[in-house]
Amino acid sequence: VQLQASGGGLVQPGGSLRLSCAASGSIVSLSGVGWYRQAPGKERELVASIINGGATTYADSVKGRFAISRDNTKNIVYLQLDSLKREDTAVYYCNAYRVGWSGRFDYWGQGTQVTVSS
Repeated sequence: VQLQASGGGLVQPGGSLRLSCAASGSIVSLSGVGWYRQAPGKERELVASIINGGATTYADSVKGRFAISRDNTKNIVYLQLDSLKREDTAVYYCNAYRVGWSGRFDYWGQGTQVTVSS
């Protein structure tokens, strides 16, 4: 599975962005999809994920502000970012994974830069 992330950019504090992640194959066949981010000097962290059954998980820092969704017919995963803060500045990476008998296998997109600044 190849993942192509887009939608990043420069936005003022309090603004919004919508990130998109287009998958080359069916996302229904995957165990889950999600978004991670990595700020300068920090480790990559999970932002939001959605498993095949539809359950979602969010980092505490983004709960109530970000929303993950997916379009199974278009094989696209979205991340709606609202009420953005300067500390949301990071490279955002799309992730997909499969869990099988041999363990978990991850696929990664190329990342899209989100900069929150006035």
